[in-house]
Amino acid sequence: MTSVSETIYSTQGELERLVGDLRSLLSSKDLDNIPQIRQLRDRLDDGIDTVRDGAVRAAQEAATQAREAARAADRYAHDEPWRVATAALAAGALVGFLLARR
Repeated sequence: MTSVSETIYSTQGELERLVGDLRSLLSSKDLDNIPQIRQLRDRLDDGIDTVRDGAVRAAQEAATQAREAARAADRYAHDEPWRVATAALAAGALVGFLLARR
């Protein structure tokens, strides 16, 4: 199973490779005389910055939500220890039953 951070790093790496390929394509000296290519390069740079900022914000938000969920689970476990123990016992019994059937 792939974790969220591995997926983010993988996607970020793929995006960086794609941008690198596009930049190398657009960096041809033959294309320097074409004003539209210069504009395209500028838009590409602006777009890359925007995407990077968005990805960083999304990762930070996901981390914040994960921390809040962990805190809520911790509070619940401290407030309702018998319910948590009963649920763990039931889950363990179910897994044991399923493994015994094999």
